[in-house]
Amino acid sequence: MSESAPDNQQDQPQVNSEGVSTEELITLLRRKQGNWAEWGVACQQLQKAGYNPQNIFEETGFEPIQQNQIIVASQVYSTIIQVGVSEEVRTRFERTGSDILYELRILTQAQRATAAEFIVARNIDSEGAREVAKAVKEFSRLSNPPREFSNHPGDTVAYQYWKLAKQHNDLQERSRLIARGLMFAHTQESRQQIEKLLSEAFDKKPLQAPRLPIYRLEAEENLPRLLPVVGRLPLKLTEFNQVIALKPSSSFELVKVDSKQTLVAIPGWQVVRKAQDPVAIVCKNTQLPGRLNDKPEDVLLLIDRTQQAWDAQSYFLVEHSGELAIEWFSETPNLKLLGRLFLVLRPKQILDEAASSDVWQIDE
Repeated sequence: MSESAPDNQQDQPQVNSEGVSTEELITLLRRKQGNWAEWGVACQQLQKAGYNPQNIFEETGFEPIQQNQIIVASQVYSTIIQVGVSEEVRTRFERTGSDILYELRILTQAQRATAAEFIVARNIDSEGAREVAKAVKEFSRLSNPPREFSNHPGDTVAYQYWKLAKQHNDLQERSRLIARGLMFAHTQESRQQIEKLLSEAFDKKPLQAPRLPIYRLEAEENLPRLLPVVGRLPLKLTEFNQVIALKPSSSFELVKVDSKQTLVAIPGWQVVRKAQDPVAIVCKNTQLPGRLNDKPEDVLLLIDRTQQAWDAQSYFLVEHSGELAIEWFSETPNLKLLGRLFLVLRPKQILDEAASSDVWQIDE
């Protein structure tokens, strides 16, 4: 349904005035008198008078979904007029634009007025208005907003494209996102920040993924064993008999101490002692990046949960859709790093044809 009102608008009912009957409101909507903002007020007044959206549709032809749009948009329109906008913006939204103003409903009154000015200046449609509103909202929630991007609507959208471009190594997609960011950028600082990505895309050589820190247990002496501790003398026989024997299992001598926790003993190598909060995860070596051609076997991943700062020479534990995975990132990722992978431990082979006297031999 068109938002444009007919040219003959003399003697129109004032929907904002008090004492207007429901019949007059229905007639206003049925004949499309006034503009879309008045239609939104009329729909809201009818709903307050007891009409449900379906009743209004049957009486006036305004579908329920359109009623909701013009009611919300008319409220947004009222707030930007109260805050104060240019005559150009006021004129732009007097006859059409409810779909655009509807998208600004998530913003504060001041943000709506600023966004409306920007949208009119750039001739942005409703889909673009949704993008602008979302960017402004997300930028306002940042605890430490970037210095190079202001809170102007254009810069907030440019910031989103800047972030996306940084995450793409594909030159074509990266260039497209940079172009979009430059199209919205408002300040010179934001433009310069985005243009840096363009020069980096051509100057920067892609990083090669580092080798996984894989080691294999080679000697029987390296196989650790957990022993239960009874206590300190003097002890009683009952205390001695209460200690449950530990039953290690699997290639890594895993020990289950209760229904919720399993322990594994690792030799006290220097790389292990340096870890501040190490945890172990069992997986197949084929689940690791870059090791798909290996013969399948269980490996033990050692993760230091305190090391969550990105490093291009390390692999990290991350979460994707509720599941954990080991990944390498050539740039600072837009994901929370849960810990650094500092050791991939292979089990001792019973018949190891490539046996080496060097315990710390790295598997190629």
